[in-house]
Amino acid sequence: MKRFFSLLVVAILAGVMTLGAYKMFLEPEAVVITKNETTQKTNLIPTAYTATNINTAGTNVDFTVAAEKTVNAVVHVKQYGISKTPRNLMEYFRNGGTTERKIQGAGSGVIITEDGYIVTNNHVIDGATDLEVTLNNNKSYKAEVIGTAPQSDIALIKIDSDEKLSYIPFGNSNTAKIGEWVLAVGNPFNLTSTVTAGIISAKSRDLNEYDGNFQSFIQTDAAINPGNSGGALVNIRGELIGINTAITSQTGSYVGYAFAVPSNNARKIVEDILEFGDVQRGILGINGDNLTKQVMEKYNINETQGVIITNVGEDSGAKKAGLKEGDVIKEIDGLRIKKFADLTGYVNSKSPNDIINVKIIRENEELNVPVTLSKYVIQRYSIEDVGVEVANPNPDYLKKFDLDHGVIISKALSPKMQRYNLEGLIISEIDSKKVKDVLQVKQIIESKYPEEDITISLIDRNGEKREFVFQN
Repeated sequence: MKRFFSLLVVAILAGVMTLGAYKMFLEPEAVVITKNETTQKTNLIPTAYTATNINTAGTNVDFTVAAEKTVNAVVHVKQYGISKTPRNLMEYFRNGGTTERKIQGAGSGVIITEDGYIVTNNHVIDGATDLEVTLNNNKSYKAEVIGTAPQSDIALIKIDSDEKLSYIPFGNSNTAKIGEWVLAVGNPFNLTSTVTAGIISAKSRDLNEYDGNFQSFIQTDAAINPGNSGGALVNIRGELIGINTAITSQTGSYVGYAFAVPSNNARKIVEDILEFGDVQRGILGINGDNLTKQVMEKYNINETQGVIITNVGEDSGAKKAGLKEGDVIKEIDGLRIKKFADLTGYVNSKSPNDIINVKIIRENEELNVPVTLSKYVIQRYSIEDVGVEVANPNPDYLKKFDLDHGVIISKALSPKMQRYNLEGLIISEIDSKKVKDVLQVKQIIESKYPEEDITISLIDRNGEKREFVFQN
């Protein structure tokens, strides 16, 4: 029995030693799994936000379809002019000399119909004696100017081709959203058919709120450089949502900010030119201002976004609809109006006699007012090369001089012209053409070449006709 217990103890000890040796030397090291907790948060969506159709791989957007649809419909526009080089002093003073055809500038254009209508910037073709358009396949055509809208920097030109041309359909720029991907297609630095990508950075941008020319640009960070002017800004479906127009840069080249005329405005201008020969502008008939702190205090209002009406024009659509000074415009046709550029951008896409629904705040009460837009009639025009501003005169004033046509000089624009006390004198003819109103003056002046002389027939205060030639 004693021997049995001795053997049992020895066996237990041997087993313990064997197990210990295995644990120490032979068993694989255990893999410890722990929960990795971190306070870093990525790709979170606030719980109050209802997200639909979110693309988490934003940079994986395929631009190739839009590029293929548009690159053949963007053209290279070159403008040529005639310059005079005087060979002696006499030719210099008489504006004479040898004439030479020179390229004056270049830009881009967008084919919008298969029969050759092209939209570009007015500054791309302004002053050209003739235009040349080169397609992406290197075929070149002579182009004619169909019409221009200098205030909006839009021009419509046309080429004649025996074949149907690729074109870009108009999209709806009102539905374009900030942050949306866009492509800029053009010919920067004379490089044919260049495509750059970016997003819409802002909408309804007015580059100069104090110049009297109310603008409403789309802002993008797509690279736009000299030569891109007149080119296409398209969405990823290949629809035209803007005409590239300007860059803001101290160097003259791209630094991250570029601007395009919204396609809705460009399309309306094109349709007007084709139907009427010029732009038919519908206007609300108000003067307004953004809601600054000073304006809010003056009118004792709490609204921080919108346009406040500061004056309502007589016989305007706004007056007939009952809009008043102090009303704050918040929406037009369901489009939010945050600032004056929002209002002008939308109204400029409309025509005279169109009816728009205006939502206003009046004495803390919300009202919806239908307004019929009236037609804008130009009343004043500056003849820069002459140095005077002209206006439409009262018919009774013309009768004093036994005239049934003419415009009145309302202001001298330069110190030199101010010395002659020209205010109140009548311009009856320009280049031997009778002028009936300011619009006709504008059309005559803007149809001239930059270096062409201007002949003015002036009726003085004694009713005598005098003729002056202004050399450029």
